[in-house]
Amino acid sequence: MCASVRPPIPHEGRDAWRKVMPHAERVDAHYHRLGQLVYPASGVLVTTSAGGTWVAPANRVAWTPPGHAHQHRIYGETDIRSVAISLEFCAELPSHPCVFSVTGLAREALLAVTDGRSARAGRRDRICAVIVDELSELDIEPLHLPEPVDPCLRAVTEMVHAHPDDNSSLGQMAHTVGSSERTLSRRFRDELGMSFHQWRTLLRVQHAMIHLSNGLSVSHTAVELGWANPSSFIDAFEAIIGQTPGRYVRLSRQNA
Repeated sequence: MCASVRPPIPHEGRDAWRKVMPHAERVDAHYHRLGQLVYPASGVLVTTSAGGTWVAPANRVAWTPPGHAHQHRIYGETDIRSVAISLEFCAELPSHPCVFSVTGLAREALLAVTDGRSARAGRRDRICAVIVDELSELDIEPLHLPEPVDPCLRAVTEMVHAHPDDNSSLGQMAHTVGSSERTLSRRFRDELGMSFHQWRTLLRVQHAMIHLSNGLSVSHTAVELGWANPSSFIDAFEAIIGQTPGRYVRLSRQNA
């Protein structure tokens, strides 16, 4: 889930399209001259940029503004719906990549504009106006996992990316990378705006969304990602996502 080192390339796709993508498929680093909304009608989409990682399951939509280099990875067979957003409408959405929850109206509009039918004059623009209007009224979902620039922090976060179930303390990891716990704790706050514990919990919740969407049970997900018990996992998941893992799975299946 870490950012690619390949140089991004400009990508000029169709205005609106649908593609069912297989598990583990990747889209290499690229950017768009227009804005892009990508909605996984089923499955999970992970978007990564230099600034971090965003996870969008079936009840979220990923937003990438014009010019922001990013890459995608697919988890589970995923029904991707992509819509290019004109510069006129981009001004109504955030100037940075993010993830939105999807209202019922926004979902139906995203499905309609990517259904493959030949668009009547102005139809696509009218539907896109509805989508942008809906999303502009919503809060950004707290699903952004920032990535550090500091070499010592990167060494720590790369260890956690590789082994999200590892419950080593920050002090133990500081010793491994040749730093001190106090120094790394301060750098996590200064550079990423959160503690090491908050960062690792968010990473684990992102992985949990993928595991749950792929059919892993709540208890097995908790074990796989290093939680002491399912209750502590459920509490952490609900604090970030706003719903229990069980409800998240039910809603994801309803949207599929």
